[in-house]
Amino acid sequence: MKTHAQAVVIGGGVIGCSILYHLTKLGWKDVVLLERDELTSGSTWHAAANIHGLHDSANISRLQHYTMNLYKELEAETGQSCGVFQPGSLYLAQTEAREHQLRLQAAKAELYGMNFAEISREEAEEKHPLVNFDGVRCIMWEPDGGNVDPSGVTNAYAVGARQKGAEIYRFTPVTATAQQPDGSWIVETPKGNIQTQWVINAAGLWGREVAKLAGIEVPLQPTEHQYFVTETIAEIDGMDRRLPSVADRDGEYYLRQEGKGLLIGAYERDMRFWAEEGTPLDFAHDLFPDDLERIMENVMRAMDRVPLAAEAGIKRVINGPMIWSPDSNVILGPVPELKNYFMCGGIIPGFSQSAGMGLMVAQWIIEGEMQYDMFPWDIARFGLWANDRDFVKAKVEDVYAHRFAIHYPNEEREAGRPLRTRPVYEMQKDMGAVFGLNYGWEHTQWFADTPGTKDTNGFTRQNWWGPVGEECKILRERAGIIDISNFAKYRVKGPGAEDWLNSVFANRMPKSVGRSCLTPLISVRGGIAGDATVTRVAEDEFWIVSSGMAERYHKRFFDMVPLPEGTTFESHTEAMCGFNVAGPKSREMLQRLTNTSLATEDFPFMRSQQIELAGVKCLALRVSFTGDLGWELHCATEDQERLYTALLEAGKDFGAGPVGARALMSMRVEKGYGSWSREYSPEYYPHEVGFAPLCKMDKEFLNKAAVEKVMAEPTREELVLIHLDEADVTASNADATGGEPIRDAEGTPVGRVTSGTYGYTVGMSLALGYVKAGTVQAGDAVQVMVLGQPHKGRILHEPPFDPKGEKLRA
Repeated sequence: MKTHAQAVVIGGGVIGCSILYHLTKLGWKDVVLLERDELTSGSTWHAAANIHGLHDSANISRLQHYTMNLYKELEAETGQSCGVFQPGSLYLAQTEAREHQLRLQAAKAELYGMNFAEISREEAEEKHPLVNFDGVRCIMWEPDGGNVDPSGVTNAYAVGARQKGAEIYRFTPVTATAQQPDGSWIVETPKGNIQTQWVINAAGLWGREVAKLAGIEVPLQPTEHQYFVTETIAEIDGMDRRLPSVADRDGEYYLRQEGKGLLIGAYERDMRFWAEEGTPLDFAHDLFPDDLERIMENVMRAMDRVPLAAEAGIKRVINGPMIWSPDSNVILGPVPELKNYFMCGGIIPGFSQSAGMGLMVAQWIIEGEMQYDMFPWDIARFGLWANDRDFVKAKVEDVYAHRFAIHYPNEEREAGRPLRTRPVYEMQKDMGAVFGLNYGWEHTQWFADTPGTKDTNGFTRQNWWGPVGEECKILRERAGIIDISNFAKYRVKGPGAEDWLNSVFANRMPKSVGRSCLTPLISVRGGIAGDATVTRVAEDEFWIVSSGMAERYHKRFFDMVPLPEGTTFESHTEAMCGFNVAGPKSREMLQRLTNTSLATEDFPFMRSQQIELAGVKCLALRVSFTGDLGWELHCATEDQERLYTALLEAGKDFGAGPVGARALMSMRVEKGYGSWSREYSPEYYPHEVGFAPLCKMDKEFLNKAAVEKVMAEPTREELVLIHLDEADVTASNADATGGEPIRDAEGTPVGRVTSGTYGYTVGMSLALGYVKAGTVQAGDAVQVMVLGQPHKGRILHEPPFDPKGEKLRA
């Protein structure tokens, strides 16, 4: 066995073999895969192995599309059959909401060049004559849908990797992983040890156990999952073609042809956990006892859809394990607390995503970053807080039982919550706050008149739409108090603080105490990894305020630049809370609580001071994400309730009140402000998002060479703000929410929405988004595919709220 390798992949399922193959495809030859048993042991061998291209996430759709297209190329390259059947897939909508979802996906498919379009009932009956389409409102057709052979695909990846120089060792369990002082790893096995630069944990059902060998916990939990295959059905046996699969997600089952019968599987509400205390090491090609009674409610709906299925006997039942993350997305990426340890676990639609996942892993390891923004898959979306076992179980139970449920825009699922709360949580709850989840924290989305009110969910305007508008008007006309405690907050202190920050961030750090700057953080490929407000609070001390959900993600970038001796970097996100008080009356309101002058000449825009408000010490920053006159006030967590009480009491005389995150969303779009993970991401370059002036090219900073390269090229896309036609919006009772394709006036796709909302205080339905450079410009008419249907719109020349920033600087 080899003793050295560039990378060691642990796990010989379809994902591990895909990662190995793609590492070799991108040029690494000295790579090894270690499998404790036989290839495909675990979840791979018994998978239903369905493949489909469309997903609510555009980037996941791209990767699934890549995966579907690769299988036949892989067969030709390796000579190993992948058992590819692509008779197509029928997607059925029984409800209006599912119809909205499918129409939106069809519009996205057109934008991204994928095959997915509506067909008539007559066309569907011709494609699948055994299906009863009664009660179906809308039918979509994906010609490339189908299924593959799990063992064939896995072995094709393995053959392809071996052909390019990789080595695979079966029956070689990993017993220890030990990091060395130089950052490399020793991977120990009974057959010998391998020293490697990268460890890649693709151990599937044993991902938790392998992670523990490196001293880490990952939020994963296995469950049982069942499907069965029927005996031969004469009508299928008599056909000269293969039937398409049926995706009837309102029915909560999946169905396709298998041999001359049907395969039917379900995600039942009465689910079962497995291996809560750890996956048995002697488990391999094993199954659980049949328990079909649990899924019969789902199966009966499948038999109503395909009546002949009810007459067929059962040939084979598969009840095997799957391993889930709390949101059912993969847990992917370098573990931020370790060097060169890559995690890839919790994959559910593995055969739809295997190639795309392998490609992303290989790109990240070899090139330093993926070509797509895949934060929805990034392990960093979960902090260490997510390892709470009760939280993991509650979330996994919810995502399993609602596997085929629609994920609506702005939806907040309650399972496992609350997990992390601030001191004012109960106070806000009594005030009618409706909460969302942000990096584990409960934070206010909006305030209802009646405490205990819950969100309704849908693609159209919901129960929060009116109250959020009232909150916006309170702030714009008087003053609003927004809890911003979930923002990430850091302190950098010491003699090298300024130099370190200048070497990390693209903008130049403030020279004077009390000044602030907005700065991008540049990704490996030259995109926007983040944006932050940096404030100099002392000669040797700076405060950074940035996206809270990206705290663990940004740790990777901060760790790329060593701290100078005597300089410290600390997260204060838990130790500090904050409020944004904004609106035309905010100065007068706050002045009642402090002896510090808040007059413009004493406290101008983009300045900071240490002040006392109602006896509470605060770091006050003259900034506001609402685009209005305002201050951010950051205090110690133990003082949060005291400060909030004082702010609410002071606000009474001015008609001020609490404001939630959805109102903040509306107001920042009225101002044309972008937000991290929507308008700002590694996929977008500084000169495409308006950040070019903030990149000071006369100094060195993280990934500067990449920025120089991308900014030397013309912009690929441009960020625009669109005003949607009021008649269209009123007719559909829906605003853009993000992801909707943008077309030019003739109907040609030119871009997509990144943020959408109603601008309550400017009386406009608005959409921020990217369009291909040179296709449309300010003043042009466009179409925005809200609910998958064209809504007329026009590109604005400037933001509708305070375009010159006079209120912000007042």
